[in-house]
Amino acid sequence: MRYGRSLTVRQVRNGLGIVAQRPIAKGGVICRIRGRVVNAATVWGYWKRDRRRGENCFRFDADHYLDPEGEIGAWANHSCAPNARIVRGPRALWLYALRPIRRGEEVTHDYSTLLGADDVWTLRCNCGERKCRGVVAHAGRLHATVLRDYRRLEAIPDFILDTL
Repeated sequence: MRYGRSLTVRQVRNGLGIVAQRPIAKGGVICRIRGRVVNAATVWGYWKRDRRRGENCFRFDADHYLDPEGEIGAWANHSCAPNARIVRGPRALWLYALRPIRRGEEVTHDYSTLLGADDVWTLRCNCGERKCRGVVAHAGRLHATVLRDYRRLEAIPDFILDTL
């Protein structure tokens, strides 16, 4: 599946993922993650009916999530050494490059950056990075140096930082 001239969704290490079709400069906008803003009760309903859909929802603010079902964000994968960060805008999230991204490289972000201390969801990590943490959990469980670096890069939204 192609998304404009810049991105495609194809097979990657852990299923389908977003792949750059052209180089993306550090700080560059990768894409808008569109979707429907829903409340936590809706996401819990997804978990009961379709775990994958529940897992694909992004924390949007203190009380809401963005459901990217059918949009490119549904294929945004985690890495413990991500090349992108999530930025919140009105009714959408945006992916920005944390570093230069090569053509053919998978675009990844760290799921922990959208998990507040009030989130109970965890995931056994299989990102394959040399410094893989093994488990994805809320941002408060990140190593102090990783948390400091993410703060400096503005890779963790304020509403998540407020929960720590």
